[in-house]
Amino acid sequence: MGERIARLENDLREYQRLLQVLTRAMLDKSVLTMEQVERRRAFLAGRGAWNGARIVARAWVDPAFRQALLTRGREAVRELNIPPGRLGKLGVAENTPTLHNVVVCTLCSCYPHDLLGDPPWWYRDDSYKERIVRDPRGTLAEQFDLQLPDSVEVRVHDSTSDVRWMVLPRRPAGTDGWSEEELARLVTIDSLVGTAPALSPALVRNGRSGLR
Repeated sequence: MGERIARLENDLREYQRLLQVLTRAMLDKSVLTMEQVERRRAFLAGRGAWNGARIVARAWVDPAFRQALLTRGREAVRELNIPPGRLGKLGVAENTPTLHNVVVCTLCSCYPHDLLGDPPWWYRDDSYKERIVRDPRGTLAEQFDLQLPDSVEVRVHDSTSDVRWMVLPRRPAGTDGWSEEELARLVTIDSLVGTAPALSPALVRNGRSGLR
């Protein structure tokens, strides 16, 4: 399985290179505009991240789905009619009162775009990757103002061609009775990779939304 996934990763990089060449040719011939390309890219990125938000919201309200997600992630997401896309194995790290998880992708090609959308610019930065692996607690505090008490363990998960990771953030207090779609609006890309908690209900009620 590992060799097969590695071959698929290599094929994907080649397809991406060909897509870049084709896109540049279409731009040069005015078949497409950069505005159209960016608009489509933003749409696809948002759709991927919204998939991740839907997964989190379902796990918050459905204990059986949550357990399935934690033990057999790739198969569990099919219950939401979300195709696993290029996923090999999906690992889901659940935050608890005593454990905080962070996801990093030291190779970048192993980031699960279909579930998390496009990664933020800092997520791809080599200095960030080195710091979050070496000193996750300090990096979360300094770069993201996320202060975690010493009683909370911080665990880093590196996405690879074998296992893609996402974080299951803690459900915010004050959301009893919320629908899945309302809960999904509390989820941000940062919370899906562990550099921030889910949004507070007050922020969403005041007009802010995580992904929509």
